[in-house]
Amino acid sequence: MSNAQEALLGLCGSAMTLAEQLVEASRRAVSLLVTENGKPNAALIDVHQLAAHGFAWQATYIEALRQALRWANGLQAAGNFTDIEAAILRLGFAEYLSQLAGGIPISQTEMVRPSDIGIPPEVALGLLTSPIMARLSDPAALNAARQCLASASIDGRFGDVGIEDETIAAIREQFLRYAATEIAPHAQGWHQRDELIPMPVVQQLAEMGVFGLTVREEDGGSGLGKIAMCVVSEALSGGYIGVGSLGTRAEIAAELIGIAGTAEQKTRWLPKIASGAILPTAVFTEPNTGSDLGSLRTRAVRDGDYYYVTGAKTWITHGSRSDLMTLLVRTDASAPGYRGLSMLLAEKPRGTDENPFPAEGMSGSEIQVLGYRGMKEYEIAFENFKVPAANLLGGVEGQGFKQLMETFESARIQTGARALGVAQNALELGAAYARDRNQFGKAIIGFPRVANKIAWMMTETMFARQLTYFAARQKDSGQRCDIEAGMAKLLAARVAFSNADSALQVHGGNGYAVEYPISRVLCDARILSIFEGAAEIQAQVIARGLMGRQN
Repeated sequence: MSNAQEALLGLCGSAMTLAEQLVEASRRAVSLLVTENGKPNAALIDVHQLAAHGFAWQATYIEALRQALRWANGLQAAGNFTDIEAAILRLGFAEYLSQLAGGIPISQTEMVRPSDIGIPPEVALGLLTSPIMARLSDPAALNAARQCLASASIDGRFGDVGIEDETIAAIREQFLRYAATEIAPHAQGWHQRDELIPMPVVQQLAEMGVFGLTVREEDGGSGLGKIAMCVVSEALSGGYIGVGSLGTRAEIAAELIGIAGTAEQKTRWLPKIASGAILPTAVFTEPNTGSDLGSLRTRAVRDGDYYYVTGAKTWITHGSRSDLMTLLVRTDASAPGYRGLSMLLAEKPRGTDENPFPAEGMSGSEIQVLGYRGMKEYEIAFENFKVPAANLLGGVEGQGFKQLMETFESARIQTGARALGVAQNALELGAAYARDRNQFGKAIIGFPRVANKIAWMMTETMFARQLTYFAARQKDSGQRCDIEAGMAKLLAARVAFSNADSALQVHGGNGYAVEYPISRVLCDARILSIFEGAAEIQAQVIARGLMGRQN
């Protein structure tokens, strides 16, 4: 490692101290607005959403910086910290610190600044004008870093992701190769024809162990952790998000059953889910509830040995071709909010395009969507749909919401990983086009504003990746990580759409043509900040959680 790289690591370490001081000032300021008697107040958080959500974004940036520095130090210790990783670190630190002090874009139309949070002007100004910030943001150094990354992208070098475990690294390479050869060449056709991912692909994924990746070995799975799930989901989503998302349904169902199921339910369902013999789907959302699951209205009335389900569900991914529904219902109409909810393991026959729901008491139709098409979305209506009472998850009514909440950490980490795959795909498409497209006598990557886009896409993708891997490690170690999982999804989803938009801009007019894959990637990326809890919900969860953790 050169002296310059060693100095950069030290500089970033010093910068972390300044950034943490700023966010601590934000915590105190927001605490005055949204806590009552030392505890976060939901009504006050709603009133002061901009401040609370701004603090959540600041905290997300801090964690991303912290994990990026951890990544860089790990590479340095292993002797793998090259000029590429140093350039990523410098650009990321300089930009995120500037945004922390000057303003963070929390959506395409909203900017949150320190003054919106209640931070004294001198605190933010102190960070912006510090000698540390001046050294990190030296224009010549930043320009050299951008040129380094743009040059590296020409050869397909996007930085060492820092995976130390040889088994996980081998799994990642295996699935990257599979995605490149068996998925990416077909993704555009699947999207344009709006067709389901072919069953031979689903079978290949089953044979590769995708559906049982995190299921315990004694239950028929591979018994691997969330880091393995991340690298597989990212690699497959880099080929096509629809394929990367096939494992999500199995992940949710297997974790629900593994955590909350009876011994009989685990024996009956987990080996079949892990092998891919059964394809599950999550049936939670209703037309007028969205993230407000406490308002859920679909009823399940018990009569003897059966529940009879009546109600409507929407945005059900892979709903027709699935065999098993994890179906959230209200079993106690008198219990308010979440307390009357239960989870049913509801079997159904696989449907076809002509008859998507060939089950008595069940009907539905496809929702036409812009992207994320490979599994299709459906609206489903139930009318006295029969489910055996033995299929009540855990055998006790009223536990459905609690059971679902126990899976949200994994679901959001996986969504972060899928977003990384989309972000990386957009980056690679943009870099390849910039390398190959010639205008005014040279490749367009030779123009600074094109090169700068590629460099920033590389940087932010790596920062989001390290944050997502951190959340996965927390989960694997058995620690609560609802906040970290929310941060991973929040940042990675934004990066995916930002990368797709920037890569399309690099393509110019060609990017707007449906024949170019980047047009699909842009459509696919847009959903990521909405499902598994919209970005606004993630920010709310992070803010509330952080306010609660301080006590």
